[in-house]
Amino acid sequence: MEIKKRQKTLVILAALGVAFLLGDKMVVTPLMASWDARAKQIAELTKQVNQGSLLVSRDAVIRDRWDNMRTNTLPADVSFAENEVLTAFERWSKESGISISSIKPQWKQAGDDFMTLECRADAFGTIQAVTRFLYEVEKDPLALRVEALEVSARDNDGQQLAVGLQVSGLQLGVAPQ
Repeated sequence: MEIKKRQKTLVILAALGVAFLLGDKMVVTPLMASWDARAKQIAELTKQVNQGSLLVSRDAVIRDRWDNMRTNTLPADVSFAENEVLTAFERWSKESGISISSIKPQWKQAGDDFMTLECRADAFGTIQAVTRFLYEVEKDPLALRVEALEVSARDNDGQQLAVGLQVSGLQLGVAPQ
């Protein structure tokens, strides 16, 4: 009888082992995976809440900056806007001492309520004039963005530089043409 009791105990222990193995594979492992996924989701949501809180706290600053950018966009009148950009190029060239050889403006319909004026300008001057010119372009409050810049030497010594500059200006609140 002792052998049957031992066999019974071994069968019970084997069944418990299989039950623990199945419990681990079917219950514990999925629960752990679910727990990890939930922890990652909580971390992502916490990050989004923190970003939202930062945006809310900077609301006034962001709105002021947007209002400033919106007021510095190009005027709604196409010819007046082109004139403003051409005047800005003239102002930048005078302040920097660079010589502008050509400016080619081109309008592009970018969206339902805004257009862009893309200007390609070719200029030449010394390294100091070129750097001052680029500084003037960047610090100007007019809503222009430098899209492309090409600088090359016009002489063997690199004293005279040629600059190819493409800027785009934003015009808000226009009806499609």
